[in-house]
Amino acid sequence: MATTVTAAHHSIWRHLYDSMHAAQKPKSKIKFVTLDKESNMSTLRRLEEFLRICSKEDLAEKAQDIEVTVPVRKSQEAEYNLDQVSVFENRCWGRRPDGVAINEDMQIVYILEFKRSTDKDKEFLEVKDAEANELHKSIISALKAAAPTSGKYTFKIVICNFKKLL
Repeated sequence: MATTVTAAHHSIWRHLYDSMHAAQKPKSKIKFVTLDKESNMSTLRRLEEFLRICSKEDLAEKAQDIEVTVPVRKSQEAEYNLDQVSVFENRCWGRRPDGVAINEDMQIVYILEFKRSTDKDKEFLEVKDAEANELHKSIISALKAAAPTSGKYTFKIVICNFKKLL
């Protein structure tokens, strides 16, 4: 069942992502950096587009400062044997946003997240938004902290949640 649900998620998201890319105007400065596949943050932080925002070292330092403040869930305790370095490495750099787009001209990084929901209740949809925001909270906070606040590049980091009601 989980494999089918995951496949449906990827199929719907791929269609949405491809549609956004196809609808892009020729003069648009938005670059979809994860167009061909999902990438984890470990891979993304090495991309040229991310290196223009901040160094890998600055991002790693800020991410670790933020990630160590996030409590380890019971389910993670056994998995990582309370080794904080392993928790940080796997939890932070293993995160995979559904998509990432960068507008260098406007200096905005878009973290794109897609959630499916079988419930049309507005409150439940707000819960789904909160879940999506929480999922990438530490890496978004780290990018904001590591990105320069003055000078040529002063990027804003934005999360965009897309929802598909089933």
